[in-house]
Amino acid sequence: MSEQDNTTFVKYTEFPRAGFFRRFGSWVYDVLIALAVYMVAGAIGFGLFALAANIGLVDTSGHEHLIDVKESSYVYQILVDGWSLAWVAFFFVYFWARSGQTIGMKAWRLRVQNLDGSLITKKTGFKRIFPTLFGFGNILVLFDRKNHLSLQDRMTKTEVIVLSLDANKSKI
Repeated sequence: MSEQDNTTFVKYTEFPRAGFFRRFGSWVYDVLIALAVYMVAGAIGFGLFALAANIGLVDTSGHEHLIDVKESSYVYQILVDGWSLAWVAFFFVYFWARSGQTIGMKAWRLRVQNLDGSLITKKTGFKRIFPTLFGFGNILVLFDRKNHLSLQDRMTKTEVIVLSLDANKSKI
């Protein structure tokens, strides 16, 4: 590890943990972006599903519209909708592991990190996904006034901090 990396860890351990309202503001931004990712991935996924139907990989017998084919089969629903959800999960994990910040977190000067100030791994990011769903894990922060830790923070031994303006200037 280079000396610059050590400086980064020290620098990021000096910031306070984020409270509920700042996390909620970031969550609103990220929900809007996640919806956009979901819609684009959904369009691509349904396009791939249509392509599979056109080349004969999907049985469309008995249905006039392709959406009826998808809705009539749990397997097709899981494949098409799971594709979209996987891209939303990838969005969060990618940004958390790359810089510690999603676009919404960047706007609210938040950073998710390990307790030592280092970036979380992709594995830790995936562990954060389910307790983070819909932001419900952050409600715990309202009751934990001393530590400001959410459910996902506690489960993954991570924290969300509030960066200074200068520290927040790094690229996503």
